[in-house]
Amino acid sequence: MKYFSKLFRLFLFFGFTLLILRNVAITAIYVGAGESIVSIQRAVEIAKPNDTIILRKGIFIENNIQIFKPITLIGENEAVIDCNNANANGILVTSNDVIIKNLIIRNIGISYVSDNAAIKFQKSYNCKVSDIVVENGFFGIYLAKSKNLSITNCRLIATRRIESNSGNGIHLWYCSNVLISGNQVINHRDGIYFEFVTNALIQKNVCKNNLRYGLHFMFSDSCSYVDNVFSMNGAGVAVMYTKYVFMHKNHFEHNWGPSSYGLLLKDIRDSYVGYNNFNRNTTGVYLEGSNRILFEHNNFIQNGWAVRITANCEQNTFRKNNFISNTFEVITNSVQNFNYFYMNYWSGYSGYDLNKDGIGDVPHVPVTLFSIIAESNVSSLVLLRSFFVDILETAEKIFPSIVPKLIVDKYPSIRIIQ
Repeated sequence: MKYFSKLFRLFLFFGFTLLILRNVAITAIYVGAGESIVSIQRAVEIAKPNDTIILRKGIFIENNIQIFKPITLIGENEAVIDCNNANANGILVTSNDVIIKNLIIRNIGISYVSDNAAIKFQKSYNCKVSDIVVENGFFGIYLAKSKNLSITNCRLIATRRIESNSGNGIHLWYCSNVLISGNQVINHRDGIYFEFVTNALIQKNVCKNNLRYGLHFMFSDSCSYVDNVFSMNGAGVAVMYTKYVFMHKNHFEHNWGPSSYGLLLKDIRDSYVGYNNFNRNTTGVYLEGSNRILFEHNNFIQNGWAVRITANCEQNTFRKNNFISNTFEVITNSVQNFNYFYMNYWSGYSGYDLNKDGIGDVPHVPVTLFSIIAESNVSSLVLLRSFFVDILETAEKIFPSIVPKLIVDKYPSIRIIQ
């Protein structure tokens, strides 16, 4: 009798287990030509939580696809969602735990009152987007009031227009704990835009040919930018009203124009900028109202102005950087200086090293007389490289009277710093 009682309990246990497994079983729903379901929105509506929707190869003329439950949406090779330039989002996600990958989304409608995006997340947690191509986009991927998301290996391409009718490639507003990695963002207004974002990692992205900034972020603390390329953007990169920023091994290059910068820092404090390359920008780094930033092991190569510092910047440190073949090394609008330069390599240094310790025996003053003249009178740049300017510079070195001597590197490196 005891044997049958145990056997009965065992059957009950396995019965309940099978019932639970049946209820949580994940179903794959196929959508497209040759399938019983041809609408993506219909597939979302009939899907159970945690189901997978697979789009067959082909073109789906749909927009405003609303995902309101945790599902996975995957496209087979060359699965295309064509939004037909409608005034709507391509996909709107309002659920947690959503995965979207391997899709081509194209033709997002332009709107002057709503931020239409290929994929938009609103108040979503724990979501992932990967291997998405957006063609002829307005906004590419838009995150609002969301947490714990990742955007990886996407290619976002807009049709280059003007700023007023262009959107941002990757746009974050009031988000936290976000990974943005391995993406290409081309021809948008801003490549990557952050506002009120915390604890984000942006790495190995390429932002180029954007109308305004390759990277533009404000009020976004404790974010890291590592190994990205920001190239040929209208105004370069802007970081504003932020603290605890970490920028490491990035490339800021070919950002030319009267208001272009490799990196613009405005009202930034307690941050780190190291091992970056600033190559061929109008201005390599521009600092305004920024304090306690460490710049080290950066390369400033062939920029118009390598570094421009305004008078309201304090306790910034430049050490062990390379300043090579820049038109002007450092310029400021102040006769005082509260920043520190030491052990940098300056290609314009004309001193000597008699004791062979690798440190110049005479200090280097990176601010030149002509840079001060050019700062207040731009038209004087026509005299650049002229014999007249050479005479002025030589006279100032012999009888210094105008150049602020407080900006000085007392221990200049003789050799390029590796």
